[in-house]
Amino acid sequence: MSQASPTKPALDFKSAALYAVRVVLHSADSQALFSALDQRMQDAGSFFEGEPIVVDASQLDELVDWSSLLQALRGHGLHPIGIVAQGDNLTAAQAQGLAAVDLSSPPARPASTPAPESEVPAVSAVASAQAAEPQAAQTDSPAIAPAAMVVNRQLRSGQRLYARHTDLIVIGVVGQGAEVIADGNIHVYGPLRGKAMAGARGDTSARIFSTEFNPELVAVAGVYRVLDNQLEPALHRKPCVVQLESETLRITPLGDKS
Repeated sequence: MSQASPTKPALDFKSAALYAVRVVLHSADSQALFSALDQRMQDAGSFFEGEPIVVDASQLDELVDWSSLLQALRGHGLHPIGIVAQGDNLTAAQAQGLAAVDLSSPPARPASTPAPESEVPAVSAVASAQAAEPQAAQTDSPAIAPAAMVVNRQLRSGQRLYARHTDLIVIGVVGQGAEVIADGNIHVYGPLRGKAMAGARGDTSARIFSTEFNPELVAVAGVYRVLDNQLEPALHRKPCVVQLESETLRITPLGDKS
């Protein structure tokens, strides 16, 4: 008689990575917070709607009205899940059901620099060296960065791509209502008409490149700009690059040396 198979458990615990938006509080004044929230959500349209939210109150000593703030966030379609705070604000936020989380800054992406020509031997020199010397074991090899995510298709309204820990390259159209997000740079070889957010985990050196620039919204390391009106002729539907300079997004023609 065969033995019965064990019963499958009703649940399992597995690791998961969650993308969340951080809302940084600079004031404990409820009316000021509600006004700023209304304006931000109006500017951003539906870009943040439905996103999980971590509230960062680490800069505040004054006590926040957490019940009212969480109600206001949810009223805009946001989903508060975590808190970064200390003291009374941490206790009060946890009493409202938020979990304490650690938002330690991610390690900076290493800067890429071209090797001097003197360090790039010719093929004949390499062959001669290999023939003359025994091979030594290589040590202290640098870590290999993840390969960029390459997407060779059109992205339509409602579609979202997230390149975690690397760059995102889209060869095609990013349509209106589509979203592209990357921890590194974003390259769009085609019309960028939707929303693009580079440096999603805080990389302030990340950039956004597009060969036809006409987006709804762009962001680098959480600093965003909504593009309601048509850009100036030098930028509208032209090759452009977006980068962060002193907490301000700068949009310039691609190849501009200024």
